[in-house]
Amino acid sequence: MSDHYVLAISGNDIFSGGGLHADLATYTVNKQHGFLAVTCLTAMTDKGFEVFATDSRVFAYQLSSLKDVPFSAIKLGLLPNVDLAEQALTFVKAHTGIPVVLDPVLVCKETHDVEVSALRDELIKFFPYVTIITPNLVEAELLAQTAIRTIDDMKQAAQKLYDLGAAHVVIKGGNRLDKSKAIDLYYDGNDFELFEFPVLEENNVGAGCTFASSITSNLVKGGSVKEAVGQAKDFVFKAIKKSNDYGVVQYEKD
Repeated sequence: MSDHYVLAISGNDIFSGGGLHADLATYTVNKQHGFLAVTCLTAMTDKGFEVFATDSRVFAYQLSSLKDVPFSAIKLGLLPNVDLAEQALTFVKAHTGIPVVLDPVLVCKETHDVEVSALRDELIKFFPYVTIITPNLVEAELLAQTAIRTIDDMKQAAQKLYDLGAAHVVIKGGNRLDKSKAIDLYYDGNDFELFEFPVLEENNVGAGCTFASSITSNLVKGGSVKEAVGQAKDFVFKAIKKSNDYGVVQYEKD
């Protein structure tokens, strides 16, 4: 197994700010070789920002092509339908003993055109097989089936997600609870820890994907899950500071 081989199972962002672009850029910054299985393409059409799921057979061929690569970690992003999610879960089950990060996307910022209820049930099946899940506030609400309006609500949601089988949970709160702070909550079944940074005015497109892929890269390097989360939080803060009109992926480490 090589500590340089890291897989992203994620979707394309036509504007290259998030999704697979953020994942691969993060791996590269961390001097890791990023592999990719593409779950969807996107485009801006007269209907707005649209997501087009990868053909099921094509996705199966992608995963089959990668089955013998000695990955040291896997990060999962947008899984646009149940079929692709089921295939990804089978792949994850066949790659035990390595860090797996699930960034569960149930509602894209641009569109709600996803099978939310069915996908929720499918994504929960991943929980026992992944190292950490990294939902944002809205996704945490949907997965935990609870409203989040306060820090205490975040803690209750994290507890519910833990009880559903997630060994480690970090809820990306962003600035939705406090307009002046970007607040994330980490929980490992025993202790809660808040990670807070000031909200920046720069473009933050791709920040959530970068956060999850940074956790993945950090887990490959060793250390605890909580340490990986803290390092990723710092990484994303610096990435947003250097973002451009399309997102954060051009960030380079100091």
